[in-house]
Amino acid sequence: MSVTIENLGNLDRKITLSFPKADTDKARAARLQKLSKTVKMAGFRPGKVPMKMVEAQYGMQVDFEVQFDHASNLFYEISKKESLKIAGQPRLEPKSDMTADPVVYDATFEVFPEVTIGDLSKVEITRNTTDVNDAEIDKTLEILRKQRVHYHVRGEEGAHGNGGANTAAQTGDQVTVDFVGKIDGVEFAGGKAENFSFVLGEGRMLPEFENAALGLKAGESKTFPLAFPADYHGKDVAGKTADFTITMNKVEWPHLPEVNDDFAKSLGVAEGVAKMREEIRTNLTREVTRRTQTLLKSQVMESLTKVCEMAVPKGLVAQEQERLIANARQDLAARGVPNAKDAPIPAELFTAQAEQRVKLGLILNELVKQQNLEAKPEQIKAEIEEQSASYEDPKEVMRWYYSDPKRLADVEALVLENNVVAYVTGLAKVTEKAVSFEELSKM
Repeated sequence: MSVTIENLGNLDRKITLSFPKADTDKARAARLQKLSKTVKMAGFRPGKVPMKMVEAQYGMQVDFEVQFDHASNLFYEISKKESLKIAGQPRLEPKSDMTADPVVYDATFEVFPEVTIGDLSKVEITRNTTDVNDAEIDKTLEILRKQRVHYHVRGEEGAHGNGGANTAAQTGDQVTVDFVGKIDGVEFAGGKAENFSFVLGEGRMLPEFENAALGLKAGESKTFPLAFPADYHGKDVAGKTADFTITMNKVEWPHLPEVNDDFAKSLGVAEGVAKMREEIRTNLTREVTRRTQTLLKSQVMESLTKVCEMAVPKGLVAQEQERLIANARQDLAARGVPNAKDAPIPAELFTAQAEQRVKLGLILNELVKQQNLEAKPEQIKAEIEEQSASYEDPKEVMRWYYSDPKRLADVEALVLENNVVAYVTGLAKVTEKAVSFEELSKM
């Protein structure tokens, strides 16, 4: 059978399918026979309805089903024979009456674009480099110390001293207060509490409240005005000024643990401070590698979409939009948004993102195929070993990865992307730029 593939422009194509009605006679008879065994009609037992009555009621429905199925099969036979690279699902539309002979269908579909990889030698990429020095280790230790802070009452002697002669509340202290707020002399909801604790300087309370607590000693009180911001979360008091009275019940100063062997043991490092610093350096170096690789990968992927121009199949973009909408609804549900699964999310919000993702996927597939950049088993194993190394029981984590095909597929995709990055950076103009750990963390 000769086939004419009509070019509708860009990636859109059309094939007109024509076949004798007799081609579906056998399938039609079989489907009606199957229906006759289950169909119910008044006055007849199930399975005893005369075939003529079954045909009279369901004949047109069955005609449509068998003709559509036959047209679908015929389309896929033709697409295979003609080596058509079909993107997404074809759209089949009947162009003749179901009683017509021959039966005619139009199959409209999209094909994958030809992907031409541009000149990668013209791509300019910045590779960030960061040294993990002793200062970065010290900063990390300071964070770890603050995470393990504990408090002692100012003025009371203890194993760590008394906090100094000044017993007034200072920045960094944990204070416990009673307070009551009034607007025009009347208490308001949420404006009163007893034995309420917070740490001065953390920004948990409004600045006027913290400033009033600063300098107070246990047993002292203070009355002060507090102007609530217009965008304050409490709508009843937003934009209003209240008079607050606070009474200091307790002032506690912070004690940070010393960096010694006991501190190392509390972090699970029995060998002491030197080993703890070594492990921190290893973890920071691993984090630097992860961040710099992520930034490099982002530049490579963006560059690939710029040097490879192509039309993108609309059907694949629509599918990607649906996936992005589903992800957005899952995110809303995770945040506790009611009825998140039915949230109206316009597909247009994700058009640009979906187009970029589809385009990048097509480019990566072509590049991997051309340059044999598939993830090799030894690369996948090395990546899993690297990701498992930071855990207490690396072997158990490795078993966790290998026990689930989806987890393994995720690692394989990551390795494949790394192979693409390595290939592109090997051809591109790469400039190295030294940045501090702090700068890298903000990128």
